[in-house]
Amino acid sequence: MDQNTKFLRIGVFYDGTYLTRAQNYFYGKDYGWLTFQELHKLFETYIRTKEQGYSSYKVVYSSWFQGLFKSSQATEKDLRLDRNRHHDLLHAGIEPKNVPMSESQGEKGIDVYMAVETLQIGLDGKIDLAVLVTGDGDFVPLARALMKNGVKVLVAYFEYEEKNHKSYVNERLTNAVNYSLNINKLESDKEFKADFKSIFRKAEDFDKIKKIS
Repeated sequence: MDQNTKFLRIGVFYDGTYLTRAQNYFYGKDYGWLTFQELHKLFETYIRTKEQGYSSYKVVYSSWFQGLFKSSQATEKDLRLDRNRHHDLLHAGIEPKNVPMSESQGEKGIDVYMAVETLQIGLDGKIDLAVLVTGDGDFVPLARALMKNGVKVLVAYFEYEEKNHKSYVNERLTNAVNYSLNINKLESDKEFKADFKSIFRKAEDFDKIKKIS
């Protein structure tokens, strides 16, 4: 089939803890709540500038990988936030994939789980381009394996610093993939600053949506 008559199938794979920290950071800085549906639209728009010639660009699959503590180890606030985020994922069509959190070793094994599941989607021929939302250099082998099997890879990451946490991307990962996207930099990019702003929802925006529905 001619390239101009088909759409580019995009898969988005979230390092859940990495995205959660970014979501909390932006919310704390009064940007608003980072929403997944709009983030997917931003990915589609950005990829269109890199992979030209297709009739359309669409996120057709997405999944979220994160370890979960036992309820006895979480505060009531944490449980409420987890439930709200879970609903956000479901509304955006993102498939949650969780593993029990080890009391002594934290999220041990979640990276392997994400790599195996993501590679399987790529090998099944369900996507043409994978977006890895992470900054972790441990995903270099995954990126190389996807590309070896004909799936292009974009790593999307956040770059910011706050009191007890610094978010960045491992340089080995950006060097290993086809494309890399620093989402924070889009805020000052003339071409994408409107798209950047669109991924956040203020509290008043949610109130308006509730009244309409």
